[in-house]
Amino acid sequence: MNNKYKQTLYASYIGYITQAIVNNLAPLLFVTFQKEFSISLEQIGFLITFNFGIQMLVDFVSARYVERIGYKICIVAAHIFAFLGLVGLGTFPFWFSRPYLGLMLAIALYAVGGGLIEVLISPIVEALPTDEKSSSMSLLHSFYCWGQVLVVVLSTLYFVTAGLEHWEYLPLLWALVPLLNAVFFTQVPINTFGEEGKTLPAGRLFSMKLFWVFIIMMVCSGAAEQSMSQWASFFAESGLNISKTLGDLLGPCMFAVFMGLSRTFYGKFGDTIDLKKFISISSSICVISYLIAVFAPMPLLSLLGCGLCGLSVGIMWPGVISLAATHCKQGGTAMFAFLALAGDVGCAGGPAIVGTLSQIAGGNLKAGLLCAGIFPVILLVQVRALKN
Repeated sequence: MNNKYKQTLYASYIGYITQAIVNNLAPLLFVTFQKEFSISLEQIGFLITFNFGIQMLVDFVSARYVERIGYKICIVAAHIFAFLGLVGLGTFPFWFSRPYLGLMLAIALYAVGGGLIEVLISPIVEALPTDEKSSSMSLLHSFYCWGQVLVVVLSTLYFVTAGLEHWEYLPLLWALVPLLNAVFFTQVPINTFGEEGKTLPAGRLFSMKLFWVFIIMMVCSGAAEQSMSQWASFFAESGLNISKTLGDLLGPCMFAVFMGLSRTFYGKFGDTIDLKKFISISSSICVISYLIAVFAPMPLLSLLGCGLCGLSVGIMWPGVISLAATHCKQGGTAMFAFLALAGDVGCAGGPAIVGTLSQIAGGNLKAGLLCAGIFPVILLVQVRALKN
C-alpha cells in the first residue's frame, strides 16, 4: 500500500478509537450518574437507546447525503461533533437544572459524530488499494476494541488517582482524541468505495433478498455485542457486588480485550479461514457465554462469561460487513449506511431490552441478559440461511 494511504489507514484506526470512547465512556459512569443525579435504571437504559438512536438517524441521513457532501468534510465534521459531545458530557449536567437533560444533549452531540464515523470509516478503508479486504476490515474493527480497553484502563487509572468525585474532568481529557484526529483527517487522501456512477440506488438494495439477510445479521450482531458490553460495568458493580475498579477491569475491559483478540486474529489469518463458518462457531459460543454470565454460581465465573462473549462477538460486525461488500460490490455508501443503521438498531434495542426486562424482574439484570441470548441464536440461523 502506498505510504500516503497508510496515513489514511492510521487515521481510520484512530477514528474507531474515537467511536469506542463515544460508546463506552458513559457506561463506566452509569452507577455514578444514578447516585449523583438520582437517575433510575430505566433512564440509564434510555441513555443507551438515545445514543444509538441518534446514530441510527445519522446512518439513515448519511445514505443520501454523504457522497454529495464529500467523505473528507463529513469525517472531519464527525470528529468535531464527538469532541463537542465529550466536552458536554463533563459540563452540561452541571449547567442544566435537570442534569439528565444535560446528559442527553451531550450524548446527542457525540452520537452524531459516532454515527458518521460508523458510516464512513468502513468504506474509506474498503476503498484503499489493498488485498485481503475481509482481513483488513477485521483488523480495522479491532481498534474499536483496543480503544475500549484504553477507555476502561485509563479511566480506571484516573478514578484511582484523581478520585471518582472528579469524574467530570475525564470526558474533557478524552475529547482531545477526536479533536486531534479531525486535524489528522484533513491531511490524508480519501478514496470513494464503488465505481462512480455505478453504485446501486437504495431501491435496488431493498429489492434484494440477500441484502435483508445482511440487515438481520447486523441487527443481531449489534444487539449481541452491546447487550453485554453496555451493561458489563453495571453488572459487575451492582449485580455481582464487586468493587468498581475490579468490576471495570474484569467486566468491560476483559470483554474488549477478548473481542479485540478475535478481530486481530482474523485480521492476521482471515485469508485461510472460512468467514461464514467462523461467524457460525462464534454465534454458538456467544449463546454459551450469555448462559455462563447468567447462571454461573460464582461472580468470577460470570465475569468469565462476559469475556467469552467479547471473544465470540468480535467477528460478527466486521464479518457481516465484509460478506456484504463481497456479495454486493456496487452497494456504495448507501449499503454501508444501511448496514450501520441496522447494527445501531441492534446496539440500541439490545441493551434497552435488557434494561427494561431487568426492571420488570425487579432490578435483576441477569434476567435481562438471559433474554439477550436470543440474538446470537438468530444470527446463527441467518448464517446458515446464507450458506444455502
